[in-house]
Amino acid sequence: MRILGLSAFYHDSAATLIEDGRILAAAQEERFSRQRHDAAFPSAAIRYCLEDAGITARDVDAVVFYDKPFVKFERLIETYLAFAPRGFRSFRTAMPVWLREKLFQKDQIGRALNAIDPGFGGTGRLLFSRHHLSHAASAFYPSPFDEAVVLTMDGVGEWATTSVAIGRGRDLQVLREIHFPHSLGLLYSAVTQYAGFRVNSGEYKLMGLAPYGQPRHVDQIIGTLIDLKPDGSFRLNMDYFDHATGLAMTNRRFHALFGRPVRAPEAPLRQFHADLAASVQVVLERAVVALTRALAAETGIANLCLAGGVALNCVANARLRAESGFAHVWVQPAAGDAGGALGAALAVWHLQEDGARVMPPATSAPTSTPGDNSPRDAMRGAFLGPAFDQARIEADLNRLGARFTVLADDDLITATVASLTRGDAVGWFQGRMEFGPRALGNRSILADPRDPAMQRRLNLQIKNRESFRPFAPAILAEAAPDWFTPGDASPYMLFTATLAPHRRAATPDAISAADATNDPDAVITPRPGPPSPIPAVIHLDHSARLQTVHADIHGRFHSLLSAFAAETGCPVLVNTSFNVRGEPVVCTPEDAFHCFMGTGIDTLAIGTACCVNPIRIRPWPSPGGSPRIDARAGARHQKSK
Repeated sequence: MRILGLSAFYHDSAATLIEDGRILAAAQEERFSRQRHDAAFPSAAIRYCLEDAGITARDVDAVVFYDKPFVKFERLIETYLAFAPRGFRSFRTAMPVWLREKLFQKDQIGRALNAIDPGFGGTGRLLFSRHHLSHAASAFYPSPFDEAVVLTMDGVGEWATTSVAIGRGRDLQVLREIHFPHSLGLLYSAVTQYAGFRVNSGEYKLMGLAPYGQPRHVDQIIGTLIDLKPDGSFRLNMDYFDHATGLAMTNRRFHALFGRPVRAPEAPLRQFHADLAASVQVVLERAVVALTRALAAETGIANLCLAGGVALNCVANARLRAESGFAHVWVQPAAGDAGGALGAALAVWHLQEDGARVMPPATSAPTSTPGDNSPRDAMRGAFLGPAFDQARIEADLNRLGARFTVLADDDLITATVASLTRGDAVGWFQGRMEFGPRALGNRSILADPRDPAMQRRLNLQIKNRESFRPFAPAILAEAAPDWFTPGDASPYMLFTATLAPHRRAATPDAISAADATNDPDAVITPRPGPPSPIPAVIHLDHSARLQTVHADIHGRFHSLLSAFAAETGCPVLVNTSFNVRGEPVVCTPEDAFHCFMGTGIDTLAIGTACCVNPIRIRPWPSPGGSPRIDARAGARHQKSK
């Protein structure tokens, strides 16, 4: 039985295709439309899924949407009535859209499906799942566990903002929920917007900013903004928020509590913003740790699965793995709304059709265990998007006027290692595109983590983003326990780990008394991480968002890391997504080439083709200096077959 799962109309639209419970394909619409966090109907993603499976619409047995629009409309109406007369402006703005479009989403989806392929037959095979059930299914069914507690935390679904389910075999039952407007996700998003970042995308920035601050505002948040109980249940004080009926997340009382207005998006980040980021991060961690400890004690179940946007907070996930009381924690790598498309399809297969679960055999990866995000899951490394064969890659490069060298596989690895060790930033485009927000070694920009200037260069010269943003280390799975604590398997880059003590220099921790400031108006000056062998990927608190790289999952990427380790003694590379600020991760060879030529990326390894940028700007200059253009690179920019 083939089931197509869809998410759309809010953010991160996506499509997935499963067959008898096995995940065949999955992709976000943004990768095809090139519109970041695209909320449009995922027409291109649907076409990809059908083409990848070699089928037409008539071969699809069911189409399922990831939430229920009528229930969401019910929540909207009841919320406005509960808060009336507050929020009339928001009500007046929202109602015409709902009455014109969203109330008729079933027909809208049917028309959009028929526009792709009349074989879909309109709404005849269209089903609807509940939002949090879709999230929970996306986490439990692909997980390595036969039994687990499933915790979903996000902004809001139809009504639920936090839900607890129990999964056993094919069965998945939601036990309890916390309802809108009380939401940990919306609390975090409120601070995100107040700090001048965009909701639904800037939360990563807030998490990355937190280590630059001190949690000075925890008591203000817990004492005034949220009532947090010992079991992790909570209520927001809605006197300080505007998300229930307004057009913003916070209101004047919120701003008065902290004594300043909302930061303009491009205004300087000050110590106050870093301190607030650190504070809300601590509050989030306290809440989820308290919640999961209570669930572990109540259920006696050893395994925990996570989904929903809050599950992408890798710092909180690391605390859960250490302190939740569960023996094993597994996080859906596409934990946000994109993953809801997958969960909706899986929910229909297992709960409606009583279909069997598909569990892959145990992996031989040296650090794999039955849990802790082991590669032994059904997500296939999250490599579920489009792939392009070598003939297509070369045809696209020729059409674009690229000059390139085609190498044997071993020679490609050798040439890429040489680029990395001479300080190059390398665009690495291989195999199937990742599903979810993380680049995991197939659509990545790679660099040498030993270079102390690399973090600043990648942020400012290549990614064109805020200079404080950290980068992730990709490490050979077999080497992780020697370099990081814990060194558990983490193939999806969803947990932080700490640099092992014996890998640190004999200096005080990065956040020392000298670093802390009592001046909330001081402008944040990004500082390098603490002294270490890999300064480009170690944050101020010795932490890193770790990705373990496994031979049987990551293939050529593992081979590259192995060769880099043999050459340098360092089994780690900087791994960041192959894109620039404001754009989605690259999908096609054409996307990759345009990104390569439009940035300071030095080398592009795409399939087994290798391009060298004719104008390379490196190294990153010292303050007051200017970039050095290495025009000699053009001499190597030749094509051979």
